[in-house]
Amino acid sequence: MRHHIRVRALAPVLAAVTAVGVLAGCGTEKASTPEVKEAPAAGATTAAKDKTAAKAAASLGEPGTACVLPVSFGLAADWKPKAVKVDEGDELAVALGKQGPATMVCEIDAKPAGNIGYLRVWTAPGGSARTALEGFVKAEENTSKVSYKETKAGALPVVEVTYTVYNKIMEESKEESAFAVSTPKGTVIVHLGGLDSEEHREMLPAYELARSSVKAL
Repeated sequence: MRHHIRVRALAPVLAAVTAVGVLAGCGTEKASTPEVKEAPAAGATTAAKDKTAAKAAASLGEPGTACVLPVSFGLAADWKPKAVKVDEGDELAVALGKQGPATMVCEIDAKPAGNIGYLRVWTAPGGSARTALEGFVKAEENTSKVSYKETKAGALPVVEVTYTVYNKIMEESKEESAFAVSTPKGTVIVHLGGLDSEEHREMLPAYELARSSVKAL
C-alpha cells in the first residue's frame, strides 16, 4: 500500500517542491479550515512512544545556527535546516509562507534522514500560544479530528495540537502535529507534516525531540 501511495503522489510532490523555490527553498501545506471540533488530547506524544527516541545530533535556534529563532531545540541526525524569508511582495511566497497569524522562518528537511516531510518553524506576533496555534490550524483547509492539549516542555508551557488534513491529490487524510510556545519575541509554532500518515509517524521522534528540548532564548 505504501509503495502505491508514493508512486501516485510523486509527480504532485515534485511539482510542489519546484513551486516553493520562491520561499528560498521551502514550502507549506497551507490552507484554511472549517469549524474545529476539539476532542480530548491524544496523538503525537502517545504515538511517538512506540518509536525509538531520536537523539539530538545538533541544536537549532541559537546565533550561528542555520535558523536563528526565539527558541532553541534539539535537531535529529541528518535533518537539514534552512532559514526562510518570505518576500512580502511575492504573492506566491506569501501564500506558501504565511498561515493564519504565522509566518514561516525555518524549514528542516527530513529527506537526508530517509523520510519525505519537514519540520517547519513559524512565528506569530505576541499573544497566547493557544490563540496563535488555533489561528494557524483554522487557516488550513479540510481539517478534522482536531485535538488540543496544554502541557510542558521542560520549564516551558506548551500548547500542542494533532489533526488530520484531507489531501485531494492523494484522496486520503493524513496526520499533522504542531506545538506552540510563547516567548518575549512572540509565539513560535513548530509543525510536522509529511507525505502521508505513515511518513508522519516515522518522523514523530524528531518532532518529539524538538518539543521536549525546546528552550526560550
